Amino acid sequence: MEGQSSTEDIIATVTVNAHEARSLFGSTHRYLDVRLAKDFEKEHVEGAINVPFYSSVTPQEKVKNPQFVEQVSELFAKDEHFFVACRSGVRSKLATLALFNAGFKNVKNMAGGYLAWMKAESGEA
Repeated sequence: MEGQSSTEDIIATVTVNAHEARSLFGSTHRYLDVRLAKDFEKEHVEGAINVPFYSSVTPQEKVKNPQFVEQVSELFAKDEHFFVACRSGVRSKLATLALFNAGFKNVKNMAGGYLAWMKAESGEA
């Protein structure tokens, strides 16, 4: 599975933990939250920008937002530095890979997502 290894290598290369992301946020990086709008509205990091990676999520299926890359392109330059997060870190890996493959070479995945961000804020590991 050569393709899978390549994908794993890209994600490993572009992943930062929540502590690193917190130190980068605002000074050199912006925060892209890829959760559904309804979930983002419930709780999010102040200053984060929301572009949902999925347009619909049900127990039966997840439907990818067909305009995801286009919508992100309207908000971020391809050479801009930003990190991608979701709630727990799974969806953001997929979104980061999609953006990297679309030419966003300075995009980073935030491991652990919003939950890890909140733990880092409270001083937890």
